[in-house]
Amino acid sequence: MAFPDIQSFIRLLEERGELLRVSTPVSRELEITEIADRLVKRGGPALLFENVTGSAYPVAIGLLGTRARVALALGVTDLDALAAKVRALIDLSGGGSRLGLLSNVTKLGDAMNLPPRRVRNAPVQQVVWRGDEVDLSKIPVLKCWPLDGGPFVTLPLVITKDPETGERNMGMYRVQIMSRNTTGMHWQRHKTGTKHLEKARRLGQRLEVAVAIGGDPALIYAATAPLPPVPGLDEFALAGYLRGQRYPVTRGVTVDLDVPANAEFILEGYVDPAEDWVVEGPFGDHTGFYTLPDLYPRFHVTAVTMREHPVYPATIVGRPPMEDAYLIEASERLFLPAAQLIIPEIVDYHMPPAGVAHNLVFVSIRKTYPGQAYKVANGLFGLGQMMFAKVIVVVDEDVNVTDFSAVWREVTRKAVPGRDTLSTRGPTDVLDHSSRGWGYGGKLIIDATTKRPEETGSGVSSRDHQAGDLAPEAFQAQVSPELPAFEGVLAQRQTADGYWLVALRKTRAGQARDLTSAFVAHPAAAGMRHLLICDDETDVSNLEDVWWTILNNIDPERDVWVEGNLLAWDGARKLPEEGFVREWPPKIVMDPAVVTRVDRLWNVYGLPERWR
Repeated sequence: MAFPDIQSFIRLLEERGELLRVSTPVSRELEITEIADRLVKRGGPALLFENVTGSAYPVAIGLLGTRARVALALGVTDLDALAAKVRALIDLSGGGSRLGLLSNVTKLGDAMNLPPRRVRNAPVQQVVWRGDEVDLSKIPVLKCWPLDGGPFVTLPLVITKDPETGERNMGMYRVQIMSRNTTGMHWQRHKTGTKHLEKARRLGQRLEVAVAIGGDPALIYAATAPLPPVPGLDEFALAGYLRGQRYPVTRGVTVDLDVPANAEFILEGYVDPAEDWVVEGPFGDHTGFYTLPDLYPRFHVTAVTMREHPVYPATIVGRPPMEDAYLIEASERLFLPAAQLIIPEIVDYHMPPAGVAHNLVFVSIRKTYPGQAYKVANGLFGLGQMMFAKVIVVVDEDVNVTDFSAVWREVTRKAVPGRDTLSTRGPTDVLDHSSRGWGYGGKLIIDATTKRPEETGSGVSSRDHQAGDLAPEAFQAQVSPELPAFEGVLAQRQTADGYWLVALRKTRAGQARDLTSAFVAHPAAAGMRHLLICDDETDVSNLEDVWWTILNNIDPERDVWVEGNLLAWDGARKLPEEGFVREWPPKIVMDPAVVTRVDRLWNVYGLPERWR
């Protein structure tokens, strides 16, 4: 199903009972965020706020907040069906080059939907602000979290063109409103927008930019998708293929760029590479932590175009699970066939919400030889944005990689600390606050597959061999009825899967190492395989909260080590006394006054009690 625009998608969601309207006046500063956050975490409906204080335009949020809604937006009955769509574009028969992704696209009828279609009369240009008419404060851009540096456009489709080749790019880079006609432009070092800006700098010219807000939901998804480097395949082409129709575009009114004709708003303008960068942030990011302030380019808005009656679509990111988890899952399904083409033993893979995309990858394989788990993991590190992955866990083909607890049980059953774990280094997401350097840090591979004799050093099958008292495949931990007191430990618990979860208030250098040594020496450690040390804000009764904290707060090479029969994970805050010189960001927490206000007004909003 192809949607003409985001408003048609909103109407369909409402017809299906998947969207609720709120007519009560609400604030764009924190209040909308608090309401929407509750609903997305409970799998609730999307919301349309019709009366936003200080703006004439309604706000739609949470439109892609469930697996089913993302599937509907992309025209499939289930996200798994996306893989079948991609297989139709990939030569899996072996008759051509295995690296020739999309090489046979012209043989398919659906290929006609790849190039965008130019239109003259674009709904998004029904109203035009130019020059002094531009006032971004009239658009209901949200301030999402208390420490945010200001309001941020959270679903921006940022369009640029390579100054040399003319090749088009669209990416979703957050946009902070700085003034009535300027914004920040959060182009990270690995992003295509940064490359285009660097080329413009070398050529001594400004870089034209357009920021689209809205459009077909397939285009919103496409802007988030990690596209393979295939000539002619851009975000408009991907959206056209997914929707089964060529995507409608029009020329901007002040920029020489194609923009989506069916968007709600377009911000047109330029970035001057010769201009000093501006402080952008903080921002409550998808990691669940604040991204700290940094210098980024300034975007000058020369015109704003819009529909006569636009809707402002938004999302919020933060502590998982969030709406972006379903977009990540769609990308998993969409690019599974491409990963299998390059690494054919892959059965499936999954990036759990607790890993906020890059921090954790589960992959199942058909294993036929020793060392294959490491071959697959290292291959994944070389695939596009998978280079940012921090921890990769490899399991056998019969393990369901979407079952979070089941995978970690496999780790205790089949991965001996030290023998079946391997540290390496590589690029990290620049939002990773715990890595050894900005955009560079350690990585960890865990081989939780069934071992072959060569991998145990025993000369016999690992099903018949127990490596000392470490981790036989029939492993079952013994949970201690009473847990000892340790310095700085505020809460702790053990699991039957062999994990000891600890909330630590770290006050000195080396405290996590000392805790690990004391733990290993204690009788309660018998049968435990992993010590998960978290900060003192972590709920140790919630396994996903524990792993979310751990994965955000470790550089695996520095913070994961073997002691005795144990793998220790130091996910507590890093201190300057430990040699960590970067600033440590806070976790995202909503202002208690806003929480109280929303509690008090819940029935006034007209929202069902079950979503409170």
